[in-house]
Amino acid sequence: MRLAIIGLILLVAGGVTVATGILPWHEVTVLVERVAPILAFVVAMTVVTELVSEGGAFQWIARHLRGWGRGRAVLLWLLLALFATLSTVFLSLDTTAVLLTPVVVTVARQAGLPVLPYALTTVWLANTASLLLPISNLTNLLAQHNLGGISPAQFAQLMWAPSLAAVVVPLAFIAVVFRRDLRRTYARDSTRPAVPAQSKASQDKTLLLVSAIVLALLLPALVSGVAIWIPATAAAAILVVAFAVRRPKVLTITLIPWSLLLFTCGLFLVVEAAQYIGASALLGQAAGEGNGFIELLRLAMTGALGSNVVNNLPAYLLAEPLAGTPERMAALLMGVNAGPLVAPWASLATLLWHDRLVRMNVLIKWKGYALLGLIVAPLTIVAAVAALAGVSPGGLFG
Repeated sequence: MRLAIIGLILLVAGGVTVATGILPWHEVTVLVERVAPILAFVVAMTVVTELVSEGGAFQWIARHLRGWGRGRAVLLWLLLALFATLSTVFLSLDTTAVLLTPVVVTVARQAGLPVLPYALTTVWLANTASLLLPISNLTNLLAQHNLGGISPAQFAQLMWAPSLAAVVVPLAFIAVVFRRDLRRTYARDSTRPAVPAQSKASQDKTLLLVSAIVLALLLPALVSGVAIWIPATAAAAILVVAFAVRRPKVLTITLIPWSLLLFTCGLFLVVEAAQYIGASALLGQAAGEGNGFIELLRLAMTGALGSNVVNNLPAYLLAEPLAGTPERMAALLMGVNAGPLVAPWASLATLLWHDRLVRMNVLIKWKGYALLGLIVAPLTIVAAVAALAGVSPGGLFG
């Protein structure tokens, strides 16, 4: 509700800029043409992930993770980290924050292990692992459009090195800081279930099978080069039909992320108006120019700072005009994707993650979270930018 209220305020503010002529109508038309397919994808993927979760796919994985960990906390942690990374890369950071967080917390509790390192791993990877593919983050989708609609394979070719660095650095940090917790062992043969007992309806094997098949077909379709909203919408339609037959009560209006849509539309409109009157030019002094390591790092740090001051989406939109080359666009994405690890409002995924923790009675102090983020975020960005500059034609200091 809070997000919806903020979105409504932003929409009204954006409408005022249009009504007063600050933002011309033709600019609004261009904006709609750009973001409409992206928002259609976001809605479709939200429906897909919610129904896949209702079908039991995430619970099925959770039931097996504790056994696959072989009683060793570090192995269980690595498996959960792999799960979080794959979920973020192929299903988006918000999916990881919303659907994976309860799984991770429950698995850690049932194994009798401290929740904090597993919860931090989830939220950090939800942000930092969202660099590899366009579908991983809304900012990536916007960047893909700005780069001329390059294919997912071309996007991954640009981002693979920084993406790898952005996953390894947070994991290495957690491995060092929480090394004692990760050395622990746990009982594999506990009589307690790995996840809370599910109702008979939620154990519907037909829906689980349909969900698995839809995911298996959807993931390669999303990276095939076809406009991503098309396979996502088709997958959502198939799952809606399946649930309409098997569990129609699940199909409610709340499956559509109305608050997120309202917030995003209002934010797009306000930031577009700010760009039109020259707000991006003010950032140019901090972001610098060029494709060398130092210049790329300046742009990435500008994006990270903007993300933690306001939010990563407006930070990206305001700095986008400053990213005139693929390398600079990649650096900006590192800042706005891997940088929002300090302020709770820096990314929507972090807020969603915290909301899930509160619902599960897990206490995370924002002061401690911010202090850890102040260390790991700069380290991650420096490593990611160095990886990008290192594999670029000009070399690390080209």
